[in-house]
Amino acid sequence: MILLQSPSRFLLQTLLNRVQNLEKGVELDYQWVEFGDVRYHVQVSMKNPHFLSLSVSLPTPAQETVLSGGLPFGAIEAIKASYGVLVQILDPPKDGFNLTLRLNLSKLPPDEEYKHALMVKIASVREVVLGAPLRVVLKNLASRTVAPDIDQPFALVHRPQESFFLVPQAEKVTIVFPMSFKDSIDTVLATSFLQEFVGARRTAGMNNAPPCMWSPSPPVELKGTAGEALSANAGFVTFVIFPRHVEGKRLDRTVWSFSTFHAYVSYHVKCSEGFMHTRMRRRVESLIQALDRAKPDLEKSKKTVQSRSFKRLSLKEAHTNSK
Repeated sequence: MILLQSPSRFLLQTLLNRVQNLEKGVELDYQWVEFGDVRYHVQVSMKNPHFLSLSVSLPTPAQETVLSGGLPFGAIEAIKASYGVLVQILDPPKDGFNLTLRLNLSKLPPDEEYKHALMVKIASVREVVLGAPLRVVLKNLASRTVAPDIDQPFALVHRPQESFFLVPQAEKVTIVFPMSFKDSIDTVLATSFLQEFVGARRTAGMNNAPPCMWSPSPPVELKGTAGEALSANAGFVTFVIFPRHVEGKRLDRTVWSFSTFHAYVSYHVKCSEGFMHTRMRRRVESLIQALDRAKPDLEKSKKTVQSRSFKRLSLKEAHTNSK
């Protein structure tokens, strides 16, 4: 199974190309959209080639999602901690975007390896922003504490008009994903995939993985949540995270994995659908070939009949031929 990479590949390539040609005055104006309806806009002007403007538009939040200044709580602190003096947060952001960063590329460190690592971190701005609340909760879990302002279940945005839920506790954090799909075929495939996904947790090599459950109805952790937030045609997936799952370097991987869980499932559903279509097309082609081989060859049969035809001769012609 594939796991999505944290850095935006196009953004990372754009940053690396710009850093390698920093002394050249180049006008850049790129806009693109990536999975989950996250939109990017990169600008570089000829007048200030050492500065790069990066704007990010996040998915439209659902009503139950709590934001602070248009961003998930903890996002500003996470940006400052990740990028330091290299990045300036512009307030207000560019029209149509939730966040605009101004990068001063002249302040990049001279060490090439560290510089590349910093570019990768900037290209992972999606993870830094959207994963900020989850990171705060899981950091508290690692120290077996609960922040006083986030001790109740709350929703985090991860797709347009869709949220997943966190239930923080001192000894564990419960994460619940209402799984919704627009296409009826995707819904059937996703339901089957999620049931197999939960079953895989019981295999011998997965004993240390977080406990995972699937149910067609909302779990008890979401009791009291508004009905609109619990509309899920592919059921609910629940994970229980313990402190051992977020120790050390596991924290970053855990944050990214849960921030992109729905995209992970959608990717494998589409791959399964494409695989089935390919198998069906091959099966139909083989049946057509079998039918073609079973058809009689009309051209050949006509020639055979014609080769066995005869002509009635008169007595005189027969007598002449006999001589």
